[in-house]
Amino acid sequence: MFGPVLKEARLAAEMTQEQLSYASGVDRTYISELENNPDKSPSLDVVFRLAEALGVKAWELIRRVEEQ
Repeated sequence: MFGPVLKEARLAAEMTQEQLSYASGVDRTYISELENNPDKSPSLDVVFRLAEALGVKAWELIRRVEEQ
């Protein structure tokens, strides 16, 4: 699931959902939905935008999802 990975990366970057939203251009409510709804999956474009804002590579986020 992407949500726990996203939340872990966001907290490691010491960002709030609001800060991540501003940095990535992804709506804060959508970030919240991704983090809290296990059935929600982001598009590839959103993964890249979030990863860039978090200062990590998109493949790293995806690898973490695969390892769960």
